[in-house]
Amino acid sequence: MTVSDQEVAHRAASDAELIAWVDRHDQPLGALPRADLRERGLIGRGTYILLFNSAGELCVHRRTLSKAVYPGYWDVAAGGMVQNGESYELSAARELEEELGVSGVALSAHERFFFDQPDNRLWCAVFSAVWDGPLKLQPEEVLEARFISIDHVLRETAEKPYCPDSLAALKRYLEGVANVP
Repeated sequence: MTVSDQEVAHRAASDAELIAWVDRHDQPLGALPRADLRERGLIGRGTYILLFNSAGELCVHRRTLSKAVYPGYWDVAAGGMVQNGESYELSAARELEEELGVSGVALSAHERFFFDQPDNRLWCAVFSAVWDGPLKLQPEEVLEARFISIDHVLRETAEKPYCPDSLAALKRYLEGVANVP
């Protein structure tokens, strides 16, 4: 599979987007291009939207090969970087619509946590939503998507490459749901 000219152009535009730059305590420091944050090992903000259908299955999707981080990996969450001047909530709604074509759904906010790996340092905000309508995949970012059970997702993570940041969001979500009385 090759990377298309359209995907290359999308990545260049994406790398130039001004992203919220924060410190280790999620306090704003300004805005920097996405590529600068990544290359300099600085911290940005990201959103993770776990999209379920009414049967409780989770939407998983495969990232395009042009993605700068985790190209071709499977992902358990829609989402992305919070842009300059944007709240976590607005970013989550924007990303869900851009990547999967889902809009007008109620987003439930869960928790925020810090994820720290080379080339991917983020304050992460986790959201969930329920959707039974059609998906409209963004071709520059998503190769394919499907709804599968949580058990199936967890089994697949041992066999296929899944994004570690969104898996951390899912595991924290599952732990939080299990602890609700």
